[in-house]
Amino acid sequence: MQPFEFELRTRFIFGKGSLDQLGDQASDLGFARTLLVGDPGIVACGLMARAISHLQARGIHVTPFDDFSANPDTAMVEAGRITAEASQVDSIIGLGGGSSMDCAKGVNFLLTNGGNIQDYWGFDKAKTPLLPMIAIPTTAGTGSESQCYALISDKDTNVKMACGAPSASFRLALLDPELTLSQPTDVTAATGYDAIAHAVETFVTKQRCSISQLFSREAWRLLINNYERVLTRPTDIESRSAMQLGACYAGVAIEKSMLGATHACANPLTARYGINHGTAISVLLPHVVRWNASTVSSDYLEMLALVGESTKGDTPGSLLASLLERLARAAKLPASLKDLRVPQEELGGLAEEAAAQWTGKFNPRSFNKDGAMEIYKCAF
Repeated sequence: MQPFEFELRTRFIFGKGSLDQLGDQASDLGFARTLLVGDPGIVACGLMARAISHLQARGIHVTPFDDFSANPDTAMVEAGRITAEASQVDSIIGLGGGSSMDCAKGVNFLLTNGGNIQDYWGFDKAKTPLLPMIAIPTTAGTGSESQCYALISDKDTNVKMACGAPSASFRLALLDPELTLSQPTDVTAATGYDAIAHAVETFVTKQRCSISQLFSREAWRLLINNYERVLTRPTDIESRSAMQLGACYAGVAIEKSMLGATHACANPLTARYGINHGTAISVLLPHVVRWNASTVSSDYLEMLALVGESTKGDTPGSLLASLLERLARAAKLPASLKDLRVPQEELGGLAEEAAAQWTGKFNPRSFNKDGAMEIYKCAF
């Protein structure tokens, strides 16, 4: 078996109503002056006010920050740093989807270590430990609560930068499935499919190991068995719970195994055209599975068997890709790049950008510009 080193740096509290523990848990961690990061949607639905109430009940001074959007960029993170510095915070809380949690981490890098976020592109470039953080995910998708990486876009180039450090891990993640009930159906569909892609890609990357696959397997089982159910029965708290745990477990797997060609090809679509990340993933994943199949056929066979899918009648890659396409159709997600209005004449430029993405080097099949072009053509 492949040797590995593994450390779970985040404490997880899961269950309905776990948001109510925020004040007590933050106080126990020594939070006195905290920056609460949540996007405008979190403010609008009242979750920011609830979190502030819990924190203030324990005498914690709260500075809210919501001046950012999906795919937080360098300017937004700098704005957060200015707000945090003015309030002399000693801690940070990310409340919301991956954008809130990534923004919280990005602000923390700048607040504690100075410079620009570009200085932390890569891993372990922060010389000073980051402030303690709490994550409260409200979507079942990115798994950012389980990872020490922040994805921040360069405002000028739109390039997504993965900035990671051990101390950028959240000290605590409160997993309250009731918080996901307010998600619109399209958000549930896109974020849930992204989580499924995380389970698929982490299971087969070059860097996978026995412990990352352990989390990938359970994530895959939870997500596949509940994805369609949560779309048709959005108030089913058991399905919501399974999706949230599945996304979290897939995030743990990412921390060890990284991702692959699907994410490498998706990032330029978001950067160039503003296409929602999960939507881009849903168009690409089946084609990447088919493209990778010659290298990891036995792994795909295992994934099919894990969820009771037939393993006969076609190759494992084709069967798994068909399953993933069926799920995308059930979620009413786009079927092609043409549906997303991506210009065919720009595929070459996209392929060049995809080949430069960090995640591509972990793909099980050697990935380059030619491979990216092949995937884009199939997805068109």
